[in-house]
Amino acid sequence: MPQQQWSKKRERQYEHVKASQKQQGRSEGRAKEIAARTVSKERARSGEAKQRSRTSTKDISSGRRGGLRSGRGPAGRTKAQLYADAKRKGVRGRSTMTKAQLERAVSR
Repeated sequence: MPQQQWSKKRERQYEHVKASQKQQGRSEGRAKEIAARTVSKERARSGEAKQRSRTSTKDISSGRRGGLRSGRGPAGRTKAQLYADAKRKGVRGRSTMTKAQLERAVSR
């Protein structure tokens, strides 16, 4: 979906983000959407875009943010996300743990 007004740098960024999202298991359509939104936000932050929202210009960059806000809110991360983190860390007994136990084990 690279657009005509995008520079070569933005086209490379789009392809990189899209490939990264596909590698994480996102569908082709969702990967394209995330990549386009990321490039649009970065264009707005750098002054390349005609329109921009306040959050695009005042917020930390999407590259730096990286997932700082994922899993926030009243429930936090899902049990499946916690289980995957526990598996990566090699936590023993994770299959029988509750969500609260997984949160404690992963945070150690």
